[in-house]
Amino acid sequence: MTGAGLPPLVEPVEALSREEIERYARHLSLPGIGLEGQRRLRAASVLVIGAGGLGSPVLSYLAAAGIGSLTVIDDDVVESSNLQRQIIHRGADVARPKVDSAAAALYRLDPTMRVRPLADRLSPDNALELFASHDIVIDGADNFATRYLSNDAAELTGTPLVWGTIFRFAGQVSTFVPGHGPMLRDLFPDIPEADSVPNCAEGGVLGVLCGTVGAAMATEAIKLICGIGTPFIGRLLRYDALDGEYSTLRFSPDPDRPPVTDLAEVAAACAATASSGAGSDGAGSGVEEIDPAEMTDSGAQVLLIDVREDWERELSSIPGSVHVPLALIREQGWDALGGVIDEVNESGSVVDDLVIHCKSGVRSAEAVGILSATTPGGVRLRSLAGGIDAWAAQV
Repeated sequence: MTGAGLPPLVEPVEALSREEIERYARHLSLPGIGLEGQRRLRAASVLVIGAGGLGSPVLSYLAAAGIGSLTVIDDDVVESSNLQRQIIHRGADVARPKVDSAAAALYRLDPTMRVRPLADRLSPDNALELFASHDIVIDGADNFATRYLSNDAAELTGTPLVWGTIFRFAGQVSTFVPGHGPMLRDLFPDIPEADSVPNCAEGGVLGVLCGTVGAAMATEAIKLICGIGTPFIGRLLRYDALDGEYSTLRFSPDPDRPPVTDLAEVAAACAATASSGAGSDGAGSGVEEIDPAEMTDSGAQVLLIDVREDWERELSSIPGSVHVPLALIREQGWDALGGVIDEVNESGSVVDDLVIHCKSGVRSAEAVGILSATTPGGVRLRSLAGGIDAWAAQV
Protein backbone atom coordinates (compact mmCIF):
# COMPACT_ATOMS: atom_id res chain seq x y z
CA MET A 1 0.00 0.00 0.00
CA THR A 2 1.56 3.31 -1.04
CA GLY A 3 1.66 6.37 1.23
CA ALA A 4 -0.69 9.22 0.28
CA GLY A 5 -1.22 7.61 -3.12
CA LEU A 6 2.46 7.88 -4.03
CA PRO A 7 4.19 4.99 -5.76
CA PRO A 8 7.65 3.84 -4.66
CA LEU A 9 10.24 6.42 -5.60
CA VAL A 10 12.83 4.18 -7.29
CA GLU A 11 12.98 0.92 -9.20
CA PRO A 12 14.72 -1.89 -7.30
CA VAL A 13 18.13 -3.33 -8.08
CA GLU A 14 18.00 -6.79 -9.62
CA ALA A 15 19.12 -8.73 -6.58
CA LEU A 16 20.77 -8.58 -3.19
CA SER A 17 23.87 -10.56 -2.32
CA ARG A 18 23.81 -13.20 0.38
CA GLU A 19 25.72 -10.84 2.67
CA GLU A 20 23.14 -8.09 2.07
CA ILE A 21 20.26 -10.47 2.78
CA GLU A 22 21.86 -11.37 6.09
CA ARG A 23 22.63 -7.75 6.91
CA TYR A 24 19.11 -6.45 6.25
CA ALA A 25 17.20 -9.48 7.55
CA ARG A 26 15.15 -7.39 10.02
CA HIS A 27 13.91 -5.27 7.12
CA LEU A 28 13.07 -8.24 4.92
CA SER A 29 10.38 -9.45 7.31
CA LEU A 30 8.66 -6.04 7.51
CA PRO A 31 5.36 -5.67 5.62
CA GLY A 32 5.76 -3.10 2.87
CA ILE A 33 9.54 -3.36 2.75
CA GLY A 34 10.50 -6.99 2.37
CA LEU A 35 12.98 -8.08 -0.26
CA GLU A 36 11.65 -5.70 -2.92
CA GLY A 37 11.70 -2.68 -0.63
CA GLN A 38 15.26 -3.44 0.41
CA ARG A 39 16.24 -3.69 -3.24
CA ARG A 40 14.69 -0.22 -3.75
CA LEU A 41 16.73 1.18 -0.86
CA ARG A 42 19.86 -0.28 -2.40
CA ALA A 43 19.02 1.39 -5.73
CA ALA A 44 18.32 4.83 -4.23
CA SER A 45 20.57 7.87 -4.41
CA VAL A 46 20.10 10.48 -1.68
CA LEU A 47 21.57 13.96 -1.35
CA VAL A 48 22.01 15.12 2.25
CA ILE A 49 22.60 18.83 2.80
CA GLY A 50 24.76 19.28 5.87
CA ALA A 51 26.91 16.88 7.87
CA GLY A 52 26.11 18.54 11.19
CA GLY A 53 23.50 18.02 13.89
CA LEU A 54 20.72 16.74 11.61
CA GLY A 55 22.97 15.34 8.90
CA SER A 56 24.76 13.08 11.37
CA PRO A 57 21.78 10.86 12.32
CA VAL A 58 20.29 11.10 8.82
CA LEU A 59 23.47 9.85 7.16
CA SER A 60 24.09 7.19 9.79
CA TYR A 61 20.59 5.71 9.67
CA LEU A 62 20.30 5.82 5.89
CA ALA A 63 23.65 4.09 5.51
CA ALA A 64 22.63 1.47 8.05
CA ALA A 65 19.28 1.02 6.27
CA GLY A 66 21.03 0.05 3.05
CA ILE A 67 20.80 3.18 0.87
CA GLY A 68 23.05 2.47 -2.09
CA SER A 69 24.39 5.95 -2.77
CA LEU A 70 24.75 8.96 -0.47
CA THR A 71 26.03 12.40 -1.45
CA VAL A 72 26.80 14.77 1.42
CA ILE A 73 27.49 18.46 0.85
CA ASP A 74 28.96 20.72 3.55
CA ASP A 75 31.72 23.33 3.40
CA ASP A 76 32.51 23.35 7.12
CA VAL A 77 35.17 21.66 9.24
CA VAL A 78 34.67 19.74 12.48
CA GLU A 79 34.98 21.84 15.64
CA SER A 80 35.15 20.63 19.21
CA SER A 81 31.79 22.24 20.00
CA ASN A 82 30.17 20.09 17.26
CA LEU A 83 30.84 16.82 19.09
CA GLN A 84 28.04 17.39 21.62
CA ARG A 85 25.46 16.60 18.92
CA GLN A 86 27.14 15.75 15.59
CA ILE A 87 27.65 12.11 16.43
CA ILE A 88 29.07 11.04 13.07
CA HIS A 89 32.31 12.84 13.96
CA ARG A 90 34.95 11.97 16.58
CA GLY A 91 37.44 13.96 18.60
CA ALA A 92 40.19 12.94 16.20
CA ASP A 93 38.24 14.60 13.36
CA VAL A 94 38.50 18.15 14.74
CA ALA A 95 39.73 20.51 11.98
CA ARG A 96 38.92 17.89 9.32
CA PRO A 97 36.35 18.71 6.61
CA LYS A 98 33.00 17.43 7.82
CA VAL A 99 32.26 15.65 4.56
CA ASP A 100 35.52 13.68 4.78
CA SER A 101 34.87 12.76 8.40
CA ALA A 102 31.31 11.72 7.55
CA ALA A 103 32.40 9.67 4.53
CA ALA A 104 34.95 7.78 6.62
CA ALA A 105 32.27 6.97 9.22
CA LEU A 106 29.84 5.78 6.55
CA TYR A 107 32.44 3.52 4.94
CA ARG A 108 33.19 2.03 8.35
CA LEU A 109 29.51 1.22 8.62
CA ASP A 110 29.12 -0.13 5.07
CA PRO A 111 32.23 -0.42 2.87
CA THR A 112 30.13 -1.49 -0.13
CA MET A 113 27.99 1.65 -0.40
CA ARG A 114 28.82 4.68 -2.55
CA VAL A 115 29.59 7.94 -0.75
CA ARG A 116 30.25 11.20 -2.57
CA PRO A 117 31.61 13.93 -0.25
CA LEU A 118 31.29 17.49 -1.57
CA ALA A 119 33.24 20.07 0.45
CA ASP A 120 31.09 22.89 -0.84
CA ARG A 121 28.04 24.95 0.02
CA LEU A 122 24.71 24.37 -1.72
CA SER A 123 24.28 27.38 -3.99
CA PRO A 124 22.14 28.59 -6.90
CA ASP A 125 25.04 27.52 -9.14
CA ASN A 126 25.00 23.84 -8.17
CA ALA A 127 21.57 23.18 -6.64
CA LEU A 128 19.57 22.32 -9.77
CA GLU A 129 22.15 19.86 -11.07
CA LEU A 130 22.53 18.19 -7.69
CA PHE A 131 18.79 17.89 -7.10
CA ALA A 132 18.09 16.55 -10.58
CA SER A 133 20.75 13.85 -10.22
CA HIS A 134 19.36 12.35 -6.99
CA ASP A 135 16.15 10.50 -6.17
CA ILE A 136 15.51 12.46 -2.98
CA VAL A 137 17.07 15.32 -1.02
CA ILE A 138 17.24 15.73 2.75
CA ASP A 139 17.81 19.26 4.00
CA GLY A 140 19.64 19.57 7.31
CA ALA A 141 20.90 23.12 6.66
CA ASP A 142 21.28 25.65 9.45
CA ASN A 143 20.17 28.84 7.70
CA PHE A 144 17.03 30.20 6.04
CA ALA A 145 18.58 30.95 2.66
CA THR A 146 19.68 27.36 2.08
CA ARG A 147 16.32 25.98 3.20
CA TYR A 148 14.49 28.14 0.67
CA LEU A 149 17.07 27.33 -1.98
CA SER A 150 16.35 23.64 -1.35
CA ASN A 151 12.62 24.23 -1.64
CA ASP A 152 12.92 26.18 -4.88
CA ALA A 153 15.36 23.71 -6.43
CA ALA A 154 13.03 20.85 -5.48
CA GLU A 155 10.07 22.63 -7.06
CA LEU A 156 11.98 23.38 -10.26
CA THR A 157 13.38 19.84 -10.66
CA GLY A 158 10.42 17.90 -9.24
CA THR A 159 12.66 16.26 -6.61
CA PRO A 160 11.13 15.12 -3.30
CA LEU A 161 12.52 17.01 -0.32
CA VAL A 162 12.57 16.10 3.37
CA TRP A 163 13.00 19.17 5.56
CA GLY A 164 13.83 19.57 9.23
CA THR A 165 14.86 22.25 11.70
CA ILE A 166 16.00 22.34 15.32
CA PHE A 167 16.41 25.12 17.87
CA ARG A 168 17.15 24.80 21.55
CA PHE A 169 14.64 22.18 22.75
CA ALA A 170 12.29 21.97 19.75
CA GLY A 171 12.31 20.57 16.23
CA GLN A 172 10.14 20.37 13.12
CA VAL A 173 9.92 17.97 10.17
CA SER A 174 7.93 18.04 6.92
CA THR A 175 8.07 16.45 3.48
CA PHE A 176 7.61 18.29 0.20
CA VAL A 177 6.88 16.39 -3.01
CA PRO A 178 6.35 18.75 -5.96
CA GLY A 179 2.99 18.14 -7.58
CA HIS A 180 1.75 16.09 -4.64
CA GLY A 181 1.01 18.62 -1.93
CA PRO A 182 2.17 21.94 -0.53
CA MET A 183 5.76 23.15 -0.44
CA LEU A 184 7.75 25.16 2.10
CA ARG A 185 6.63 28.46 0.57
CA ASP A 186 2.98 27.47 1.11
CA LEU A 187 3.75 27.15 4.81
CA PHE A 188 6.24 30.01 5.17
CA PRO A 189 5.92 32.26 2.08
CA ASP A 190 8.75 34.71 2.71
CA ILE A 191 12.43 34.21 3.40
CA PRO A 192 13.17 35.59 6.89
CA GLU A 193 16.10 37.92 7.48
CA ALA A 194 19.33 36.00 8.00
CA ASP A 195 19.77 37.17 11.61
CA SER A 196 16.10 37.20 12.66
CA VAL A 197 16.51 34.04 14.73
CA PRO A 198 19.69 33.09 16.68
CA ASN A 199 21.48 30.06 15.28
CA CYS A 200 22.54 27.07 17.35
CA ALA A 201 25.87 28.64 18.26
CA GLU A 202 24.11 31.67 19.71
CA GLY A 203 20.90 30.13 21.03
CA GLY A 204 22.10 26.63 21.89
CA VAL A 205 20.61 23.25 21.04
CA LEU A 206 19.96 20.10 23.05
CA GLY A 207 22.30 17.53 21.53
CA VAL A 208 19.96 14.53 21.67
CA LEU A 209 17.24 16.55 19.91
CA CYS A 210 19.24 16.15 16.70
CA GLY A 211 18.82 12.39 16.94
CA THR A 212 15.07 12.59 17.43
CA VAL A 213 14.48 14.96 14.51
CA GLY A 214 17.14 13.46 12.25
CA ALA A 215 15.75 9.95 12.72
CA ALA A 216 12.28 11.21 11.74
CA MET A 217 13.77 12.74 8.59
CA ALA A 218 15.53 9.50 7.66
CA THR A 219 12.26 7.62 8.22
CA GLU A 220 10.49 9.94 5.77
CA ALA A 221 13.10 9.19 3.12
CA ILE A 222 12.72 5.44 3.57
CA LYS A 223 8.92 5.71 3.35
CA LEU A 224 9.13 7.65 0.09
CA ILE A 225 11.70 5.32 -1.47
CA CYS A 226 9.73 2.20 -0.61
CA GLY A 227 6.26 3.71 -1.12
CA ILE A 228 4.99 2.80 2.36
CA GLY A 229 3.11 4.59 5.11
CA THR A 230 1.92 8.19 5.03
CA PRO A 231 4.69 10.76 4.61
CA PHE A 232 4.45 14.20 6.22
CA ILE A 233 3.10 15.74 3.03
CA GLY A 234 0.91 18.71 4.01
CA ARG A 235 1.80 18.11 7.65
CA LEU A 236 4.36 19.73 9.92
CA LEU A 237 5.55 17.52 12.75
CA ARG A 238 6.48 19.54 15.82
CA TYR A 239 8.38 18.11 18.78
CA ASP A 240 8.96 19.81 22.13
CA ALA A 241 11.63 17.90 24.03
CA LEU A 242 11.03 19.64 27.36
CA ASP A 243 7.32 18.82 27.41
CA GLY A 244 7.86 15.49 25.65
CA GLU A 245 5.01 16.30 23.27
CA TYR A 246 4.51 15.83 19.56
CA SER A 247 1.95 17.81 17.58
CA THR A 248 1.01 18.01 13.92
CA LEU A 249 0.05 21.11 11.95
CA ARG A 250 -1.82 20.47 8.70
CA PHE A 251 -1.42 22.91 5.82
CA SER A 252 -2.49 23.08 2.18
CA PRO A 253 -1.17 24.59 -1.05
CA ASP A 254 -1.76 28.33 -1.28
CA PRO A 255 -3.74 28.87 -4.50
CA ASP A 256 -2.53 32.47 -4.70
CA ARG A 257 1.16 31.68 -4.34
CA PRO A 258 3.06 32.25 -7.57
CA PRO A 259 5.00 29.18 -8.69
CA VAL A 260 8.77 29.13 -8.45
CA THR A 261 10.18 29.86 -11.91
CA ASP A 262 13.85 30.56 -11.14
CA LEU A 263 16.35 30.97 -8.32
CA ALA A 264 16.71 34.76 -8.55
CA GLU A 265 15.09 35.64 -5.21
CA VAL A 266 16.82 32.92 -3.26
CA ALA A 267 20.14 33.74 -4.93
CA ALA A 268 19.96 37.21 -3.38
CA ALA A 269 19.22 35.69 0.03
CA CYS A 270 22.14 33.27 -0.31
CA ALA A 271 24.45 36.13 -1.25
CA ALA A 272 23.34 38.12 1.80
CA THR A 273 23.86 35.10 4.04
CA ALA A 274 27.32 34.42 2.63
CA SER A 275 28.43 38.03 2.97
CA SER A 276 27.21 38.26 6.56
CA GLY A 277 28.35 34.82 7.66
CA ALA A 278 24.87 34.23 9.08
CA GLY A 279 24.80 30.60 8.10
CA SER A 280 27.66 29.69 10.37
CA ASP A 281 27.73 32.12 13.24
CA GLY A 282 28.03 35.57 11.73
CA ALA A 283 26.29 38.85 11.74
CA GLY A 284 24.19 40.70 9.22
CA SER A 285 23.05 43.57 11.31
CA GLY A 286 23.60 46.90 9.57
CA VAL A 287 25.06 48.42 12.78
CA GLU A 288 28.39 50.24 12.70
CA GLU A 289 31.31 47.83 12.97
CA ILE A 290 35.06 48.01 13.42
CA ASP A 291 37.55 45.46 12.14
CA PRO A 292 39.73 43.82 14.85
CA ALA A 293 42.97 44.76 13.10
CA GLU A 294 41.75 48.33 12.66
CA MET A 295 40.84 48.57 16.32
CA THR A 296 44.26 47.31 17.36
CA ASP A 297 46.36 49.26 14.86
CA SER A 298 44.61 52.60 15.32
CA GLY A 299 45.87 52.98 18.88
CA ALA A 300 42.59 54.68 19.79
CA GLN A 301 41.40 54.41 23.38
CA VAL A 302 38.27 52.26 23.27
CA LEU A 303 36.31 50.54 25.99
CA LEU A 304 35.87 46.94 24.87
CA ILE A 305 32.77 45.24 26.30
CA ASP A 306 32.32 41.45 26.10
CA VAL A 307 28.64 40.39 26.02
CA ARG A 308 29.26 36.63 26.01
CA GLU A 309 28.44 34.20 28.84
CA ASP A 310 30.75 33.53 31.81
CA TRP A 311 31.78 30.10 30.54
CA GLU A 312 32.82 31.55 27.18
CA ARG A 313 35.21 33.98 28.86
CA GLU A 314 36.80 31.07 30.65
CA LEU A 315 37.72 29.62 27.26
CA SER A 316 39.16 32.88 25.89
CA SER A 317 38.94 36.62 26.35
CA ILE A 318 40.42 39.74 24.80
CA PRO A 319 42.84 41.44 27.22
CA GLY A 320 41.34 44.57 28.75
CA SER A 321 37.75 43.67 27.86
CA VAL A 322 35.00 44.23 30.42
CA HIS A 323 32.23 41.68 30.91
CA VAL A 324 28.60 42.83 30.61
CA PRO A 325 26.37 39.86 29.57
CA LEU A 326 23.89 40.43 26.77
CA ALA A 327 21.04 39.27 29.02
CA LEU A 328 21.75 42.21 31.34
CA ILE A 329 21.78 44.64 28.41
CA ARG A 330 18.48 43.24 27.18
CA GLU A 331 17.01 43.77 30.64
CA GLN A 332 18.50 47.14 31.58
CA GLY A 333 19.65 48.79 28.36
CA TRP A 334 22.25 51.52 28.86
CA ASP A 335 21.87 51.20 32.66
CA ALA A 336 23.63 47.82 32.41
CA LEU A 337 26.84 49.73 31.67
CA GLY A 338 26.43 52.08 34.60
CA GLY A 339 28.94 50.43 36.91
CA VAL A 340 31.49 50.04 34.13
CA ILE A 341 31.18 53.67 33.04
CA ASP A 342 31.47 54.92 36.64
CA GLU A 343 34.61 52.89 37.20
CA VAL A 344 36.26 54.25 34.06
CA ASN A 345 35.27 57.82 34.91
CA GLU A 346 36.78 57.46 38.38
CA SER A 347 40.08 56.51 36.77
CA GLY A 348 40.14 59.86 34.99
CA SER A 349 39.39 58.53 31.52
CA VAL A 350 36.48 59.64 29.37
CA VAL A 351 34.19 56.99 27.88
CA ASP A 352 33.36 58.15 24.37
CA ASP A 353 34.25 55.13 22.20
CA LEU A 354 32.65 51.77 23.04
CA VAL A 355 33.27 48.57 21.09
CA ILE A 356 31.01 45.61 21.87
CA HIS A 357 32.12 42.07 21.08
CA CYS A 358 30.88 38.49 21.31
CA LYS A 359 32.01 35.28 19.62
CA SER A 360 31.28 36.22 16.03
CA GLY A 361 29.35 39.47 15.87
CA VAL A 362 25.71 38.42 16.18
CA ARG A 363 25.16 39.17 19.86
CA SER A 364 27.32 42.28 19.82
CA ALA A 365 25.26 43.66 16.92
CA GLU A 366 22.11 43.05 18.94
CA ALA A 367 23.66 44.77 21.95
CA VAL A 368 24.63 47.81 19.86
CA GLY A 369 21.08 47.94 18.51
CA ILE A 370 19.65 47.95 22.03
CA LEU A 371 22.13 50.45 23.46
CA SER A 372 22.01 52.89 20.56
CA ALA A 373 18.49 54.00 21.50
CA THR A 374 19.72 55.53 24.77
CA THR A 375 23.43 56.16 24.13
CA PRO A 376 24.46 59.58 25.50
CA GLY A 377 25.46 62.22 22.99
CA GLY A 378 29.10 62.20 21.96
CA VAL A 379 29.55 58.48 22.60
CA ARG A 380 30.46 56.29 19.65
CA LEU A 381 29.13 52.73 19.74
CA ARG A 382 30.38 49.93 17.45
CA SER A 383 30.33 46.15 17.11
CA LEU A 384 33.56 44.21 16.67
CA ALA A 385 33.24 42.64 13.23
CA GLY A 386 33.61 38.87 13.44
CA GLY A 387 33.90 38.96 17.24
CA ILE A 388 36.63 37.26 19.20
CA ASP A 389 36.98 34.66 16.44
CA ALA A 390 38.09 37.33 13.98
CA TRP A 391 40.25 39.00 16.64
CA ALA A 392 42.06 35.71 17.31
CA ALA A 393 42.64 35.17 13.59
CA GLN A 394 43.82 38.70 12.81
CA VAL A 395 45.49 39.92 15.97
